[in-house]
Amino acid sequence: MNATAKRTFKDSLFGEFARIGKAMASGRRLELIELLAQGTRTVEELSTETGQSVANTSQHLQILRQGHLVETTRQGTYVRYRLADEKVARLWLALRDLGEARLAEVQRLVDTYIADRSQLQAINCDELRKLMEAGDTVVLDVRPVAEYQEGHISGARSIPVAELESRLKDLPKRRTIVAYCRGPYCVFADEAVALLMSKGFRAIRLDVGLPDWKLQGGAVAHGGTA
Repeated sequence: MNATAKRTFKDSLFGEFARIGKAMASGRRLELIELLAQGTRTVEELSTETGQSVANTSQHLQILRQGHLVETTRQGTYVRYRLADEKVARLWLALRDLGEARLAEVQRLVDTYIADRSQLQAINCDELRKLMEAGDTVVLDVRPVAEYQEGHISGARSIPVAELESRLKDLPKRRTIVAYCRGPYCVFADEAVALLMSKGFRAIRLDVGLPDWKLQGGAVAHGGTA
């Protein structure tokens, strides 16, 4: 390969890789990727979750699709979006971890908007595995039921945070309850743990979400309502 051909090859190759960076170069699109890491969604569902118009959400999804980061399936009259494969979730988590390590603003935002978190005990995935193996722990998925059905920590029970106070009688007070949600920037688990502690339960939160658990080799189950 001569110098001109080599230069053309490199320019073309890195230009292709840059397509992925361009597709992800939006906070809105990163939020969509994080939501799709929980399971499939329609444009309307994603619009509601992110507080955007359907038109804007659809435009962002088309950019992600052009970058081959999401794919679609048709379900009746609806089109459901999903991540193209597990590598997309890994890329998002790697970007998130890099941002936490290199951008001081990330921690400042967390400290500002999730200030109460410091009062809640948290554990990581390895610690959760040990508790589950000991057999004296209730793992509680406090995400919406639809997300639980798409995939959840094997053995976890589903009680969405909005229903938790009315279903406290379903939970044992003599066992440790570990609540988890979508990820470290989701506050469902924080709200659940705070409520449980105020009612006399021993409750702690998982410091990450289902995508992290799955990518770290944790067992995942699908379907079910409890």
